[in-house]
Amino acid sequence: MTLADRVDIVHFAEAGPVEPQADVDIAFVEGSITTPDEQERIQAVRANSRYLVTIGACATAGGVQALRNNADAPAWIASVYASPQFIDTLATSTPVSEHVRVDYELWGCPINSRQVLALLRAMLFGVAPAIERDSVCLECKRRGNVCVLVAQQQPCMGPVTQTGCGALCPRFGRDCYACYGPAENPNPDSLSRRFAGLGLMPEDIARRFLHINNHAPAFAMAGHKVKAGKP
Repeated sequence: MTLADRVDIVHFAEAGPVEPQADVDIAFVEGSITTPDEQERIQAVRANSRYLVTIGACATAGGVQALRNNADAPAWIASVYASPQFIDTLATSTPVSEHVRVDYELWGCPINSRQVLALLRAMLFGVAPAIERDSVCLECKRRGNVCVLVAQQQPCMGPVTQTGCGALCPRFGRDCYACYGPAENPNPDSLSRRFAGLGLMPEDIARRFLHINNHAPAFAMAGHKVKAGKP
């Protein structure tokens, strides 16, 4: 409702308005590019938009769909569908930014309303949005949370993950699983070695990086390095 008071929403199928070919000032896009139809559609969205903003892990870093990039996708399809020859899909599932120019990215799985409203408010006032890239560790410090990595020896991804969730998991004594993607200037190799020191096997360490934001370069590089047995 707050958003509707500030802008005219012309295409939002879940809420009612449907006008996919409309020219807009800002297009918020969620979801990765997985099919030829989506590849064609995102080109049209980019052409009809002054600004394009990706929202969520799938649109910014491949998300859950991109997990198939590290597996035998044709075998998966064959095991699920009785007639896999009718499934029209791309060879990989990739972020929107690999297909068109993206102006701003809002990370998270899921994002929250505060992120959207803050970005939109800045754009309406004609200023560049300030996207938070601090690590979850800084958010924990600000909130006075006990460090689950140090105090409880949990394999927390907070040191390399950007904040935005309010350090929700560590606040309740659970290790962060990196749903907000890489922080600014992360050091995933160092964290990988720390996880190894906690006793995690290489496949478990790799799984933590190749998870929701598995196509983010910093996480993808770290995960594949661990899988390959490189320090």
